[in-house]
Amino acid sequence: MDKKPFVTLDLLKEIDKTYSTPYHIYDEAGMRKNAEELYSAFSWNPGYREYFAVKATPTPAILKLFKDCGCGLDCSSLTELMLAERIGITGDKIMFSSNATPAEEFVYAAKLGATINLDDFTHIAFLKKVAGIPETICCRYNPGGVFVLDNGIMDHPADAKYGFTKEQMIEGFRILKQEGVKNFGIHSFLASNTVTNAYYPALARVLFELAVELKEKTGAHITFINLSGGIGIPYRPDQEKNDIFRIAEGVRQAYEEVLVPNGMGDVAIYTELGRYMTGPYGHLVTKAVHEKHIYKEYIGCDACAANLMRPAMYGAYHHITVMGKEDVPCDHKYDITGSLCENNDKFAIDRMLPKIEIGDFLVIHDTGAHGFSMGYNYNGRLRSAELLLKTDGSVEMIRRAETPEDYFATMIFQTDK
Repeated sequence: MDKKPFVTLDLLKEIDKTYSTPYHIYDEAGMRKNAEELYSAFSWNPGYREYFAVKATPTPAILKLFKDCGCGLDCSSLTELMLAERIGITGDKIMFSSNATPAEEFVYAAKLGATINLDDFTHIAFLKKVAGIPETICCRYNPGGVFVLDNGIMDHPADAKYGFTKEQMIEGFRILKQEGVKNFGIHSFLASNTVTNAYYPALARVLFELAVELKEKTGAHITFINLSGGIGIPYRPDQEKNDIFRIAEGVRQAYEEVLVPNGMGDVAIYTELGRYMTGPYGHLVTKAVHEKHIYKEYIGCDACAANLMRPAMYGAYHHITVMGKEDVPCDHKYDITGSLCENNDKFAIDRMLPKIEIGDFLVIHDTGAHGFSMGYNYNGRLRSAELLLKTDGSVEMIRRAETPEDYFATMIFQTDK
């Protein structure tokens, strides 16, 4: 199976008349359809809400798109809270999930009326001191040990810096109840980018059983359970896409088996999906600008790791389509590189692709999440523009490319005396 770009070569040539490569482009129709399917899948739960993870794609046009779809926002920093406020999202439409949180961030979250998700037991006293304890609060759970599904080990929660132990959850809920909290939530994130329909139902069962225990031992009124993120996308062509309807049905079955018999059939389910919401609906578009023939064959692009860090940082796979050559045999082996003074600045290593000519458009797939947002300015490289392919087929710039003046803006130049 191959991956099909949501853009055509003709469209890229037309865009090239106005916007030069590299740039990230997003598919509005694809994102809207995906959000609709998500809400349909969880429609069995009247209180369901998706809080889009701002860190995945912190671009106002994208955030407004999900606001239109009924989503809230998952924020984890002061600037993400400010971004949410600027696009008109406040109150319980914000889930503030952070760690090692500065005082001013708790204060700002409280000012906006955001639902605060505490990451650590010691944050209870800290929050009380700096911003006060609200009537609704959430706590993040870390079960420790190893998280295992039938297909093997998924992750090692005991090694993660996040969350309360079970004993801390019990004691924390007791203290928070004494402090006047009326509505409690539980949150957990146990594995990243899972390509399996079993992850969410397994996580849900863990949290549902915890919720029952917390209710019995503390008397807390648990009003929502936040399954966080972790539903991944198929970066590789041979991976099968998650089925959100099967996932939601698995969560529903656990809900009916664990919560309902214990008188907790009114608990709302929340999610904080990022990658799942935008990942497949973004491309990094770049051009081949150089070729090099030494011990290996290299194609140098006008994009680099400053535009897409994941391959350099994690060795992550991103599929590449050479536009206009989709049906040409992949009989050339290349390293596809950028221009940074770092040898890990490679989008692909030993990738079999059609013969690439200088000027060819390359589409790097699945960059809609943790693509632009992880960009940086090493080597003085500037972040690219972001474009939106709208539902009517037009293309709109939703973030301009950085200029050298942007790069210099925070620098202090000493003048000669």
